[in-house]
Amino acid sequence: MSHQLLLLGALALASSPAFAQSRPAGATDVGVAQRLPAARGARTPARLPAQFPDGWRHAAGGDAVFGAHAMVATDAPLASRAGVEMLKRGGNAVDAAVAVGFALAVVYPEAGNIGGGGYMVIHMADGRTAALDYREVAPLAATRDMYLDSAGTLTTKSVVGPLASGVPGAVAGLTAALRKYGTMSLAQVMAPAIRFAERGVLVDTALHYSLHNNASLIEQFAGGTAFLPDSAAPAIGSTLRQPELARTLRAIARRGSAAFYRGPIAEAWTAELRGAGGIITMDDLSKYRAVWRTPVRSTYRGYTLLTMPPSSSGGVTITETLNILEGYDALPAFGSTRWAHLLGSAYQRAFIDRNAKLADPAFVQVPIAQLTDKAYAATLRATIGADRATPTATLGGAPREGMETTHYSVVDRSGNAVATTTTLNNLYGSGVYVASAGFFLNDEMDDFAAQPGRPNMFGLVQGEANAIQPGKRMLSAMSPTVVLDRQGKLLLVAGSRGGPRIITSTSQVILNVIDYRMTLADAMSAPRLHHQALPDSLAIERDGVRPAVADSLRAMGYGVSTSRGIGLVNAVMRVRGGYEGVSDPRSSGRPVGY
Repeated sequence: MSHQLLLLGALALASSPAFAQSRPAGATDVGVAQRLPAARGARTPARLPAQFPDGWRHAAGGDAVFGAHAMVATDAPLASRAGVEMLKRGGNAVDAAVAVGFALAVVYPEAGNIGGGGYMVIHMADGRTAALDYREVAPLAATRDMYLDSAGTLTTKSVVGPLASGVPGAVAGLTAALRKYGTMSLAQVMAPAIRFAERGVLVDTALHYSLHNNASLIEQFAGGTAFLPDSAAPAIGSTLRQPELARTLRAIARRGSAAFYRGPIAEAWTAELRGAGGIITMDDLSKYRAVWRTPVRSTYRGYTLLTMPPSSSGGVTITETLNILEGYDALPAFGSTRWAHLLGSAYQRAFIDRNAKLADPAFVQVPIAQLTDKAYAATLRATIGADRATPTATLGGAPREGMETTHYSVVDRSGNAVATTTTLNNLYGSGVYVASAGFFLNDEMDDFAAQPGRPNMFGLVQGEANAIQPGKRMLSAMSPTVVLDRQGKLLLVAGSRGGPRIITSTSQVILNVIDYRMTLADAMSAPRLHHQALPDSLAIERDGVRPAVADSLRAMGYGVSTSRGIGLVNAVMRVRGGYEGVSDPRSSGRPVGY
């Protein structure tokens, strides 16, 4: 469930420079972010006005936040401000991204984390590129069938409780990124997060309803004491402090990742988890490493995409989808029956490969070259009928993935760019809160094929390649992406939350910018669709197409379902005179620029 849809409005909170306010700021909906005047020429002249169906809830022609120098777009305005604080102090995009990552662990506890993991795509202005994989791994004591009962039936232990967690990678990843590409010290970039945890943040509507709606999960474990005083979500306008998390963050700021993976803090929280029935050990922590990888580099209509390779499926699946679509001289009119047919069919075919062939490359030979090859995409495109849906079963579809991720996009004044997606998997992860260290643990073990050929909690049916093995990274849909224009200059930084819908939402924003020449605000507001092969259904956001289009799709053989929302994207786009940032109108996020 997305708490953003339950927002009852925002608290009008005053902000002041350098976070020197006398009272804590709100965690998420902290009022209107700084918006610099959108001067003449701020928008790229090539952008075209968008037209959305009558009844669609997000109007075309919306505004973006403009910054002449830099931009940070996140799901939590306080985290955006933490990133901009680093940029104003002379830090680069990586410094800002690391500051944002640690700040989210405090102000966005449903998905921001030090108890989970993620991926980062970096594009430096001098041409250097990198992809950092700090995905969680299965504990050494994990077994293939650990979530099946004695009758061979899949249980919920991969989703809730102490057995659901993979070994966290967030601290290793953020510190590795800073060490290689940052310019500031760890203490400097972590200062905002520590301040938020110690001084507290105002509980705004978004945080209140997030905690309220997930109280039954949180109160099963130690998190109830920290986040549900008197067995209820803290009141709107109250202050939420996290002293245990502050102590952990201070230790990391002093000693680096060693404070999290070795020593007294690690010993305390692993012992606490073991007492609850968990299997993560000090040996697991000592062996964990973030992995530097080569980004998936592809082209689409002359633009260049830099995306995440496995263990994420995002980059390969987006590339395969866009390669299929590139074979059409032009995409059909936005929102038309043929638009839905071609996009849905392309996603369907790419997801079949994703679900069967992608996995941790340390354990499985992943055919990346084949899946990202344009000639291979042409063979898939040839199977798309002109006016009929193709049943997944006839395409050789191989026999679910967490929804509550968070993505942030950062660009600095030099043009360095960072796209980061991080997650606990479900909202508040496994629900297990380690009180000794002040954070929630992920439930990423559900992203494995706990029972190959059977759906996980998000309906994804995955194959043998993604079966559980000790030390293995579970497959992800996270899709941090950087797009360069036809001259090789930075154009777009984007990514999303939403489980498998990360892939479809991120790629549709890219298509909207490139093919439909929408402004970034319109590209983010536009209706979305989703097809993941199985279940064999085309999901379209409610009121996202005209009724006649939905009727035509059903007549073509599609099972059409209605979705309340597909993805929550945060994106930054280079425009004339600077950058525009947009947080998904489906969310409570807000960019900050300067």
